[in-house]
Amino acid sequence: MTGDGNNTFLIPGDDGRAVMIDAGQGRDEHLRLIEDHLRQSGQRLHRVLVTHAHPDHAAGAPAIARAHPGAQFHKYPWPGQDEKFGVEWQTLGDAASVAVGAEALSVLHTPGHSPDHLAFWHEASRTLFSGDLVIAGGSVMIHSTGGGNLAEYLASLERIRALAPAKLLPAHGPVIDEPIPVLTRYIEHRLAREVQVLDALGAGPRTVEAIAESIYDGLDPALLPAAHETVRAHLDKLRLEGRAAVDADRWSIV
Repeated sequence: MTGDGNNTFLIPGDDGRAVMIDAGQGRDEHLRLIEDHLRQSGQRLHRVLVTHAHPDHAAGAPAIARAHPGAQFHKYPWPGQDEKFGVEWQTLGDAASVAVGAEALSVLHTPGHSPDHLAFWHEASRTLFSGDLVIAGGSVMIHSTGGGNLAEYLASLERIRALAPAKLLPAHGPVIDEPIPVLTRYIEHRLAREVQVLDALGAGPRTVEAIAESIYDGLDPALLPAAHETVRAHLDKLRLEGRAAVDADRWSIV
């Protein structure tokens, strides 16, 4: 689900205090790379900004804290999840500003993939550290039963598109140098999937599993749980909009 792995970003400050975005998973190789880059650039790790509390982004925090006792850890709160990682989190809220030497990153709360998801905006270069909002050549999981919310996710994509970013630095996959077409494609893909879900419901009450089977015909069985979550996310959005209803486990159009 994470492709080639995680991207983390170490940003040197002109005051010798570096800021890192995302904490990775605490692997020894990652910790050595952090040390090497800090030493080569004459920096010390000052802050770690975590985009969200999924383990591939936050589980490395305790190991980084042990290696860099002076580092501070920041994220948007997600009660019930943040406590798993054993560090003291300092709260970041929407529209906050984080100094990186003489530069600054603006904090954008972009929920949907998770309720606590943050992106970090460098206005001068129109660059967004985009976390798990988009992945080049792939799609992002909206885990409906794990805090995901499709309506919020679409609103977050629209918010980022309105910024007209010049570059996205995602937490997985390559740099995205043409963000607007990618963001537009993501939005259109989700809306097209919604039409498919509505078409499936048009045949009468259906379960999540039956809808997923009709939409994702021939899907690798290992990916079926993800397909079920995607369908459930769409159904939850339709229910909140008053366009679908559920009775026990059977969904229908309102």
